[in-house]
Parts: sequence; structure tokens; C-alpha cells
Amino acid sequence: MNNDKLSRRDFIHKASLTTAGTIAGALAGKGHASTKQGGKKKIDTSKILNYNPKMHYRRLGKTNLMISEVSLGGHWRAPWRDRSGGWWWGKFIKNGISDNIAKNRTEVVSKAIDCGMNYLDITGSEECIAFGAALKGRREKMIVGADDSKLCPRRDKYCNVKSQLHNVEECLRNIGTDYLDIWRIQAKMDGTNTDADVLVCIEAFRKLHKEGKVMHLGISSHSRPWAQHVIEKFPEVEMFIFPCTAKTQERGKPPTKDNIKEVDAGYGLEHKSIFQSLTEQDVGLITIKPFFGVRLLKSNDKPKLGAGSKEDHDLVRLTLQCILNLNDAVTSVMPGLSTVYEVENAARASYTRPFGQTAADKEWLERMTDERWAVLPKEYAWLRDWQVV
Repeated sequence: MNNDKLSRRDFIHKASLTTAGTIAGALAGKGHASTKQGGKKKIDTSKILNYNPKMHYRRLGKTNLMISEVSLGGHWRAPWRDRSGGWWWGKFIKNGISDNIAKNRTEVVSKAIDCGMNYLDITGSEECIAFGAALKGRREKMIVGADDSKLCPRRDKYCNVKSQLHNVEECLRNIGTDYLDIWRIQAKMDGTNTDADVLVCIEAFRKLHKEGKVMHLGISSHSRPWAQHVIEKFPEVEMFIFPCTAKTQERGKPPTKDNIKEVDAGYGLEHKSIFQSLTEQDVGLITIKPFFGVRLLKSNDKPKLGAGSKEDHDLVRLTLQCILNLNDAVTSVMPGLSTVYEVENAARASYTRPFGQTAADKEWLERMTDERWAVLPKEYAWLRDWQVV
């Protein structure tokens, strides 16, 4: 484990330089746009972790981290079991990680690194343990964001500094590392965390950052109004995680040949696009739930043996490209990936994105998305709140 640790002194020095760079970027004013694809400022690819010339990278807001357009989500289902079995692997992992799970996660992380992905997102103790095994001996090969879903401020009893310090300490222990690149806090799904709750997390972050245990602060939310409020009010928040799908539309975007529906072009924060808020506050965005919790795909409840189906692969690539093309505020899209084949296919979404999509591809994606969107199960009905953002 000692080989996996970054020197605390080196970490704090690196954090200080990053903080200074963040402040300088904020003072410069237009740093956010200049590092987007097609911007005037040339990106130094030698400083991009796991750089692959076929992958595209974007700046994650005021963190100044360069993130692969497609990242690795922590949610996954063992491909040799049907999904109706639930998260069965997580029920037993604390008694020791099985060879099958360790092998699968190690192979998936290795393929992600080879493909140029460089961000890994983890949201539970079971995921921490599984990916900790996969990262053993190569922790520095991934930018890691983590939080523990059982200890996060989704529960009122944990909305205090002591509990949130413990939350992060448990993440570190389960992963087998002594630092997180991003503490990506999980907020209540219904958006009922108070401003006081956010301030508690900020206070905990400051303590952890000073100790060299966390470099950047992020938040994830399933509530759009609450997310936008936090983005607008708390400059300490450097990145955000929320859902985007192929159904997502930018609020108030003027009609064009590709956008014939003008959506809610009113005034005030309730009529302002969350993408505009992200851009103005220089907050990076990583998106989740691109496939409606895999309900978009025919393989939803089936074991995923071998390379999988062409239809699912095409849907995945086109959907990820659609989200990446949605708005410049989108830094990365983050699917959960269960096999090396899924990793390769997801990476190709970035590799081939500059070539565009044919009219037939766009029509097919829209039709398939509309069909599955119309029958969203009850547990994913909340995604409709993210259709116009």
C-alpha cells in the first residue's frame, strides 16, 4: 500500500499550485472557454493523465483538471449474472473480494486507462473496495472522485462535520489510498439539503484539504433546482455531477435547424439554463444516467457475455455523443461499464465524435430514445425533471 501513496508533502504542494492556478484562472476571466475543444489556447497534452491521441479531453471547470470526455462510472453489474439479481456482489464483498470481481474490475480499469480515460467515480463502500483492488499499485493512473452513499449527507444524522470527515476517511480506507482527487458529495435526491448542510460539507472539505486528503470539492444531485441554487451560491463547489440523456434540452436555447423547439426562454433563475450557471461560475460538469439506468438498452436485465449486441453498442455511442455535443459546459459523460468491450465502445464515442452523425443515425437515436423514454419505470420517472435544463 505504501507504493500507492503520494507523499503528503508533495500532495499539499501540488494542491497549493492547483489552488493558485484556479485563482489565476478566475482572475483571467475567460480561462474556461479557452481550454474547450476548438479554443484558441493550445492544450499541453503531456500534462494530461493517460493521454491517448484518439480521446478528447476537456477542462473540469475551476479544478483545472483535464478530464477525458468519457469517464468510468462506479456503478456496474457483474456481466456473468442477470441484472435481476441486484447488486449481489456488494452484499458479500466486505467479507473479502472474490477473484471474479477483482479480475473484472482490474481488466476494466486497465482497458479504460489504455483507451485514454482518466476519471473514476466511486459512490459506495462496496465500489471503493472493488476499485481499490483494481487500482492497487497504480493509484496515480486515475483521477478519483469518491463518496460513501451510506455515510453521505443524504441522511440528516450525518449532516455534521464529524460525520463527513468519517465519510471520507472510510472512502480512503476502503480504496486503500491516502488521498482523493475529488470529494464528490452525494446530496439528498429530493433536493432538501439546506444551505447549512452545504456549509458543513465545505467546512469538512477545508479540514481535509489542509491535511492533504482531498484536493477538490464536487457535489452530485438528482434535483435540478437545488443543484442550480448551489452552483450559483457556493463558489467553493468546483464541479457538479447530474443526469443528462439524449432527451435533455438546454433551457431557452434559440431555435435552429437542429433545435426547432424554443424551450422556456423566460427570465429569472427559474428560466435560466443550468448550463449557463455552470459556465458563469466556472463549475465543471460530469453527467450520469445516460441510458436511463440501462433501461435504454435491450440487454438491461440480461447477462452480458462476450462483445454484446451491435444495436446496444450503437445506441451507447450515439447517446454519449449526443450528450457531449449538448453544451460546452459538459466536461465528461460517465457511464457504468461492466466489460472491456463496453469500455472500448464507450471510448469510441469520443474517438469518432468529431466526424458527426448521419441524418439516419440521428433519426434512429431519437426514435429509440423516445420509445424507451415513454415507458420509464417508476424508479426512474424523476429523470423527466432533467429533460429541460
